[in-house]
Amino acid sequence: MYCVVEIKGHQYKVSPGDLIDVEKLDLEEGKTVSLDHVLLVGGATTIVGLPTVAGAKVTAKVVKQGRTRKIFVLKRSPGKWRRKNGHRQSFTGLVITEITDGKGGSAKIDAGHKNAKHLTK
Repeated sequence: MYCVVEIKGHQYKVSPGDLIDVEKLDLEEGKTVSLDHVLLVGGATTIVGLPTVAGAKVTAKVVKQGRTRKIFVLKRSPGKWRRKNGHRQSFTGLVITEITDGKGGSAKIDAGHKNAKHLTK
């Protein structure tokens, strides 16, 4: 089972066990977050929301808070000067633990999944 979920204006296709980096959420590491803005649930049958799927929910666990690598931006005025700016975007790492479709179906992360090690911390 997979789904498309919207988090802070961005859409992500996720399935149980996926590790995704999203824009910074104000949560501590180890906390569980419930994402209710599910746009589509796929599997044996596909459920498309108008605009969201009623009763569908994605449960995820926060595994890290970090910042991306530095990006340099160069600005130049012809013949005069050059300025070098840097930017590092903050992000939150989430492991998807469970997806429920709102009609009684659900999918959970397997204990043998490669990202299940993040859930025991």
